[in-house]
Amino acid sequence: MGTYSMVLSKAAFFRRKYLDLYASQMPTSIHDYVTTERNCEDIAMSLLVANTTSAPPIWVKGKIYEIGSSEISSLKGYNDKRNKCLKDSISLYGTMPLVSTNLKAVDARSQWFW
Repeated sequence: MGTYSMVLSKAAFFRRKYLDLYASQMPTSIHDYVTTERNCEDIAMSLLVANTTSAPPIWVKGKIYEIGSSEISSLKGYNDKRNKCLKDSISLYGTMPLVSTNLKAVDARSQWFW
């Protein structure tokens, strides 16, 4: 349906202040979870930014080129692990601040909207 409430950190750009907030104000329990799981930093960042701004992310059309030799998302059990990560992170964060949207920013020079 094109609705989303977060973006992967490898495909995101945001203000530096969110990195500072992530390092200084993110609950320790979430930092510990990310370190232990070696995953979920993008979910933690999405929760932080949504909680700080009360706004959804903005999807900007672009191309991402994978330069790694394997795709983590193709591993067995990946979706279950990510779903658990989201549930655990929301529980540790203490709230569900993600805001859904279907807003998309595209280059209007090459796209028709009607």
